[in-house]
Amino acid sequence: MRHWILLLFLTTGFVTVASGLPTGVTTALATTLPSDAEMPTDEFGQMVRKGQLIFSETGKYARAYVGNDLSCQNCHLDKGRKAGAAPLWAAYLSYPAYRAKNHHVNTFAERLQECFRFSMNGKAPPLGDPVLVALESYASWMGRNATSRLVLPERGFPEIQKPDQGISQERGKTLYVAHCASCHGLDGEGEKKSDGTVVIPPLWGMRSFNWGAGMARIDHAAAFIKANMPLGTAGTLSTQEAWDVAAFVDAHERPQDPRYSLSVENTRILYHNTPYSWYGRMVEGHVLGDQPAASLGLPLAP
Repeated sequence: MRHWILLLFLTTGFVTVASGLPTGVTTALATTLPSDAEMPTDEFGQMVRKGQLIFSETGKYARAYVGNDLSCQNCHLDKGRKAGAAPLWAAYLSYPAYRAKNHHVNTFAERLQECFRFSMNGKAPPLGDPVLVALESYASWMGRNATSRLVLPERGFPEIQKPDQGISQERGKTLYVAHCASCHGLDGEGEKKSDGTVVIPPLWGMRSFNWGAGMARIDHAAAFIKANMPLGTAGTLSTQEAWDVAAFVDAHERPQDPRYSLSVENTRILYHNTPYSWYGRMVEGHVLGDQPAASLGLPLAP
């Protein structure tokens, strides 16, 4: 499962697990996406190039706002181009839009801010910051040939059916060892070069996405896995297997949800009240969410 996660421009994030389009909503496919060679050479083109660099190596080019080892491209594959992997250009064309996660109409820049807070486990660049401007420029340039800016089929991840046998961390662990560990490691730590450059992103632990990211939801992670993993052999896992792997990956500790409120129990009620989140649930004798709370100096649930 090379270059998995995150998410996270994540829905939740750009991750929107499709369940059909609203009646009467116009859809459109983009025509051919522009190649890197077509980037303009003027001032706008310079900002587009900067956005692509930030997107590809976020920790290097937006270091002040990143708190883990992930880059945007870990979830949004092929430099944010790939349909079925929450492409950046399709998300750009879908905003402004209402998001239930924060209960208001978001601009694209506001959506990017949440990616930094959750998927990057960092802090949001202020509106107007060059990092946000560059990412928005890159996204808008990629989507310049789209014929509509309403609901795009390419946005988010393809729909995934519910699992026939429920979800199983135990089955997921076996599948993870067989299909994912060779890249992401048995401990989900990913892989770095000797100079610290992240080659393969971590899937859990304190250098991965936090509990507020969309990839921390089992249904979102399962949809991504089914459509895109293992990298290079996507589609070889069955729907059931994708759900089970997602259940295993998301049953591990990770950084605290930045919306943490008083206790893990209360935070679950407010933000994770879904059967698709392990946050606040007992897994192998430990309530997930407590350890990150302690590591960040936050009070543990009583």
